[in-house]
Amino acid sequence: MKEIILLTISGDDKPGVTSAITNILADYSINVLDIGQAVIHNTLSLGILIEVPKEAESSPLLRDVLFKAHELNMNIRFQPVDEGEYEGWVVGQGKSRHIITLLARKITADHIGCVTRIAASHGLNIDNISRLSGRISLEEAVDQTKACVEFSVRGAPHDAGALRAEFLKAASDLDVDIAFQEDNIFRRNRRLVVFDMDSTLIEAEVIDELAIEAGVGDQVIEITESAMRGEIDFNESFRRRVGLLKGLDASVLQDVAERLPMTEGVEELVSNLKGLGFKTAILSGGFTYFGHHLQEKLGFDYVYANELDIVDGKVTGEVKGTIVNGERKAELLREIAEKEGVRLEQTIAVGDGANDLPMLSIAGLGIAFRAKPLVRESAKQAISTLGLDGILYLIGFRDRDALK
Repeated sequence: MKEIILLTISGDDKPGVTSAITNILADYSINVLDIGQAVIHNTLSLGILIEVPKEAESSPLLRDVLFKAHELNMNIRFQPVDEGEYEGWVVGQGKSRHIITLLARKITADHIGCVTRIAASHGLNIDNISRLSGRISLEEAVDQTKACVEFSVRGAPHDAGALRAEFLKAASDLDVDIAFQEDNIFRRNRRLVVFDMDSTLIEAEVIDELAIEAGVGDQVIEITESAMRGEIDFNESFRRRVGLLKGLDASVLQDVAERLPMTEGVEELVSNLKGLGFKTAILSGGFTYFGHHLQEKLGFDYVYANELDIVDGKVTGEVKGTIVNGERKAELLREIAEKEGVRLEQTIAVGDGANDLPMLSIAGLGIAFRAKPLVRESAKQAISTLGLDGILYLIGFRDRDALK
């Protein structure tokens, strides 16, 4: 029988604890089967699973480790592990792994309790819990904070659809966001992010702003609502709305562009993505003029949108070329990914409307951002409580990783 022992060391965090313990183990030629360490509020918890060689005796080893722990003013516990139990644990390493990401302005015990209860009810075992967000001062206003905890879980859910539905309901009830992703090589190697523009990168619908300038705001809203009821398709509704802009002075476009409010977190998100080497694109059912305005400000690599036809300084009420609708967005995502040599599994798509669903559905990570219920329910993931920079958490980014 092999002698397997779990050492658990805890106490005030200080430099040299792990080094001191493992150097004693080295003196006895110990084989380390597993090791894990965490520090929470300056308190260290270190676990080391060891195999004691036949030629070594555990008694003097444990005595030396105990004395060293006492010298360091650390608590230590020794737990023998049955060889059969260990082998069963080894076999479990082939199980599926997933990442659950909990996002909120501030995270409470109720939030964590709900997420972990749902995970457990679907047969998922938590291996690791990490805080990705920075430390929050007690003095900060809640609407200015952001918090994220990531759970690494083992196993496959009994019913993935039911699990997702429970997470969606919990997110709505608790005013948080909960993402559930398979933890595979693609999740850790995203390379391309594409965005809708209106009500995603900016907190406005450009065509509505232009309609107000043209004095046809109510008419445009009526057509939009008709399209939402399914009475006319996107292309037809788009042509009708653009037609109402006929005669609008082109100089208005610059005025509208300069006053468009950017969405919370967009600058932080795009600057960090660019710094990490991601390619970024705007795929919009809006207009190229405004897409290029954002490109100049934030540095997007690609912009695809609809080009307003302008003659003699006036909007003609027509658009040039193919209308960028939902299907076209998905086509463009495929084209850009192919051009950049990126697999679709390595892409992220972000949008808020029904016409974004085709690209959200084919991206490796499709995110409905501050979207209507139907879109949230249909997309793979959703973020509603934080700004766009919350997307960084879904790719495992920590606040301390932010590029200055």
